[in-house]
Amino acid sequence: MFEGGEILSAVVLTLELATATTLILLLIGAPLAWWLARSRARWKEIVGTLVALPLVLPPTVLGFYLLIALGPDGLGGLLGVRTLAFSFEGLVIGSVVYSMPFVVQPIRNAFEAIGERPLEVAATLRAAPLDRFLTVALPLARPGFLTGAVLGFAHTVGEFGVVLMIGGSIPGETKVLSVAIYDYVETLRWTEAHILAGGMLVFSFLVILTMTLIGRRMGQPQP
Repeated sequence: MFEGGEILSAVVLTLELATATTLILLLIGAPLAWWLARSRARWKEIVGTLVALPLVLPPTVLGFYLLIALGPDGLGGLLGVRTLAFSFEGLVIGSVVYSMPFVVQPIRNAFEAIGERPLEVAATLRAAPLDRFLTVALPLARPGFLTGAVLGFAHTVGEFGVVLMIGGSIPGETKVLSVAIYDYVETLRWTEAHILAGGMLVFSFLVILTMTLIGRRMGQPQP
């Protein structure tokens, strides 16, 4: 039996998760990307490797360790709750970890592409380090922020293995789009599966188109 409310719930939950994850990643990803781009510390690439680890780590492996970390013997216990697993808050934490390289890396590349000259000019005008970051680096790195935001949002919308491992399939709480499609296929509910899968196909097309347009704009000379 077709249930539009169940589909709408999965869509809304996925959008809430993707929005929260993207905002958090932009807040913590910007200073991290700035440090990775500007620091001369010998061990910075170790940090960069840790950030990029979700790119190659199987989602089930990452999901397994996140499930342990969010449990009563991990972060959940430290915060005084029974567990953060199988909750929306747990999904947000897992999504931030899993989508981090998709946000941090484009911003880092944008900061590195700025070069030293604009910052040196700002320094000669007696701009403080924070002023140089806010008024020079951030505006020049805007394409990287746009790319990171689009990639982080899209990646969170499409993630499956990690959210299934740490969230399960609780309607209205952890049952996001990718998990809902899996459940519909498992129960032979083809109509609902077609609706969600078709929507994801259109969404993926729009993401690629957006990335292409951003890339072209980045390549255009500034007036």
